[in-house]
This record gives sequence, structure tokens and C-alpha cells, in this order.
Amino acid sequence: MEEALTWIGALPFAVAIRRSAVLYIFVNAAHILSIGIIVGSILPLDLRLLGFFRSVPVAVVGPYLSRTAAIGVALAIATGFCLFSVRPVEYAANPAFLTKMTLLALGVLNAAILHLTPQWRDAVKGGPLSPRVRLSALLSMSIWTGAVLAGRWTGFLSE
Repeated sequence: MEEALTWIGALPFAVAIRRSAVLYIFVNAAHILSIGIIVGSILPLDLRLLGFFRSVPVAVVGPYLSRTAAIGVALAIATGFCLFSVRPVEYAANPAFLTKMTLLALGVLNAAILHLTPQWRDAVKGGPLSPRVRLSALLSMSIWTGAVLAGRWTGFLSE
């Protein structure tokens, strides 16, 4: 495992990011913006699924915000991997980082499972919001908020 982590840290882009404060700042900013896309799309969608903003049709915002969140997750994973590559051995041993990765996986899994259910398909067709959809929204809010907190905690534990 340590050999693989060392290999990641030796990748050309990892070396470039490590050597250039400006490049690190841009990658870090891109990661933060990606997280903003995730939270900025998932939290309003989850709140709507929980019954807030009833005048906004789930059929209109559900597919749009889900796709936007998926783009944010893809960008966050790409930029996060670049940041991880700067100090992979240290991050792999950081409990906050491991918590963040676990929550990220759970958040994606929760969304994937929800999107495969007939209850989600009914909701985006304008049907009722089932308890299953509402539970998934509550889990989603908790998971993604926890992932953001764990991400901030990661920086404090690595100093």
C-alpha cells in the first residue's frame, strides 16, 4: 500500500503541484468550488424533498440539481485526487481524511440507490414524495455536511 501511495506522490502532476504554490492554490480553489457545487445543489434538493419550498416542483428541480451535484462530485474527486497526491502517505493515515472518503462513498451510494428506486422516478414525474425519498434526503444532508466537516478537520490534523 505504501508503495502505491509513494507512486501517486511521484506522479508528474503531484510533483508540479507540490513545487508550485500558485498551482496548488488553483487546484485547491477548484476543489472548494467543486464542493460548493455539490452542497449548493444537494442541500436545496434535499430540503425540497423533505417538504420545504413546496411551490417548487420536484419534477423541475430534481433532475437538474441531481445532475449538477453529480458534476460537482466528479470535479471534487478529480481535484481532490490532485490535492491528495501532494502528500498521499500522510493523508492515507489521517483519520479525518478517511472519514471524509467514507462519507463521500456513502453519499454517492445513497444518491445512486435513490435514483434507482421507483419512488424517485415517481417524484421526478410529479408524484408524491414517499418516506423512502424523504429518508434518503435526510441521510444525504447528514452525509454531505459530515463530509464537508471531515474535509475541514483533515487540514487541522495534518498540520
